[in-house]
Formats: sequence, structure tokens, C-alpha cells
Amino acid sequence: QARTHRIPNMQQAIQLQQAISQAAVVGRVGRPRASISRVVRCAAQIASRSLTPCKITGVGSALPKLIVSNDDLAKLVDTNDEWIASRTGIRNRRVLANGETLGELAVKASKAALEMAGVQADQIDLILFATSSPDDLFGAAGQLQAGIGAKNACAFDLTAACSGFVLGLITATQYIRAGSAKRILVVGGDALSRFVDWRDRSTCILFGDGCGAVVMTAGELDAQCCILGSAMRSDGTGQKSLTCLFGSKGSKPHLEGEAASSLGTYNNITMQGQEVFRFAVRSVPAIIDSALLDAGMTKDQVDWLVMHQANQRILDAAALRLGLPPERVVSNLADYGNTSAASIPLALDEAVRDGRVKAGDVVAMAGFGAGLTWASAIIRWG
Repeated sequence: QARTHRIPNMQQAIQLQQAISQAAVVGRVGRPRASISRVVRCAAQIASRSLTPCKITGVGSALPKLIVSNDDLAKLVDTNDEWIASRTGIRNRRVLANGETLGELAVKASKAALEMAGVQADQIDLILFATSSPDDLFGAAGQLQAGIGAKNACAFDLTAACSGFVLGLITATQYIRAGSAKRILVVGGDALSRFVDWRDRSTCILFGDGCGAVVMTAGELDAQCCILGSAMRSDGTGQKSLTCLFGSKGSKPHLEGEAASSLGTYNNITMQGQEVFRFAVRSVPAIIDSALLDAGMTKDQVDWLVMHQANQRILDAAALRLGLPPERVVSNLADYGNTSAASIPLALDEAVRDGRVKAGDVVAMAGFGAGLTWASAIIRWG
């Protein structure tokens, strides 16, 4: 352990040597388990102190211009505003139109986050773009890198549906803590309106488009990392509950006539709503508990809940489990619907800019969705 970690100062090196010496003595009198445990704990503490802390210094978001209301949807399917709002909490959603692209939203959101952080695009080392619906099948991060002029950054996509942003945040933390990057742009954005059957009442009422971004930077070595704790899980056996499958018609080279030159397409989103709801209500509070445990914190230390905006009843259930009153739950679901990977940074951006989330506040984040995947991060803002 001592050989593989940088020892910050002589005092900590002495502490480690003392623990090893005591372990040897205790081990000779027949209590090796306790001694080994102490050595491991000491080494872990030293390793933790030697890792570079990180902080979130900027946040931004962007939305399409077109608003589709519940009343608009009532003209397309058999529904009404009261029916949708009472079951989901959604009244409006934004949808890409008139040539808008997800890439354009990502550029706007990223520039806003960079401006708040006081960081220039060419200072960014890494771009992580969490999305399931890029403008190009080969990825969105490269286009974003070019769009903002982040010429010195490596850029790649991360696909984990509605959990993508939180997983991106956790991934970025590891790069900074390991010293592999100093400034990272983490983006969550989706345009799932492209894959919605707008005549299917079970799905068309839910989804909207949008994008959000944060800038993460390395902090001083003696500072606390803003990511206080995290947890993440997957269960591929639940994949069938929420899918958007490739629309394959067989082996394309062997298709007859024009079919061999047909466009490669994906089917529309299908969802088993009750199964997804039960999964979320069960899994989200548990993953937040796991992240709090990782942070060494308790529920009463959380100031704000910023969750994936999928259904108001899921938000309410998680808040009740945490013991947070409704006014401490950041929700913009009524205005934007389910924006997948964008929903958490969108909500965070609004709450920071309107003054609700202040420097020093502890925010519990949780994402959940297709895969199935779910993840939580406990952060201290500012």
C-alpha cells in the first residue's frame, strides 16, 4: 500500500510506519485480522488525502424554442391536461423543431457553464457527453468539442440513458482525482422526441428535449472534494422494461432490391410504465442511501434533492424517504417533462441561477432509467 500511493508529508509516513510496526507485533500474538485492518485503514486514509479534490465551478443549460403543451397533445391522442398532470406532474415539454439540433443546444449549455466557471474552452482537458440520441450515430462529443473550440480536449460520449449525467459526473471525478485531467466539461443532453410515437398516449406525454452542462475543475490539495459520495448500479435483466431497439429487417446485404439500400433506423420508444415506476420508487431511495453511506453522511445533512425528472410521484416518494419537504425538492418537470440525461443539469442550473442552491449546500442527485441503470452523487455546491 505504501509503495503504490504518494505520501503527502512525513507525519503521515510515520503514522503508516507505526501502524505497520504495530500490526507486526499484534500479528505475532495471534490477532492478525485486527492488525491488517488497521494497516489497510491507515493506507486508505493516506491515499484519499493524496488524491486531487475536484469542484463544480459552472453550470448551464439550453432548451428548444417550441413548447408542446398537454392541450396540444389532446389534439393528437385521447387525453387532456388534467389526466396527464395528475399522473405525471407534466404540463409542457420542449421539442426540437425548425432545424434545431441537439448539438446546438449542447454548445449553448456548455458556453453558459464555461462562462460561470470563468474557464476558456481551450483550457478544457476532457469532454464527457452523456446522451442516447446524438445527431450522429458515431457520437456527439466531437461535434461539441469543435462547436465550442475546445481544441485541447479529448471528447467522447457516454450512453446510460437517464442515469447518464450522474455517471458522467462520477467518471469525471475519477479523472480529476487521479490527476489525469484538471478541467472537464460534463454534458447531459437528449432529443428523445425523435424516437417517440406521437400517437402513443403512454409515451408521447412524457418526453421532451434539452441539454445541461457542468464544468468540473481540480481544487487545492488541502480542499475537500465536492463529490462527497457516490453509488451506481445496473441490472440488464430489466432492459426489456424501457427500450428503443434498432429496426432491423434481417441481414441487410442479403435483402432484395431497394431494401439493401434502405436507411438504418431505430424503432420508437416502448416502455412498461408500471414496471419502470416500481423500479424507480424502490431503487432511487436505496441508491441515495448508498451514496450517503459512501459520503459518511446522514439524510438530515442533505439540503436539496435534484433528481432525474421523470414523474412527480417518484420525486415525492424519494423526498419522503429522505425526510425533505417539497420546497427542498428541485422540480421543473411541469415545464419540460422527461429530458432524459439533461434533466438533472437542467434542474441544477435553474436552482443555482435563481438562488435556491447556494454555496455550501449539500445536494443529493439521483438518476435512473433504461438499461436498467441508476446512480447517485452527493455533492457540495460552490
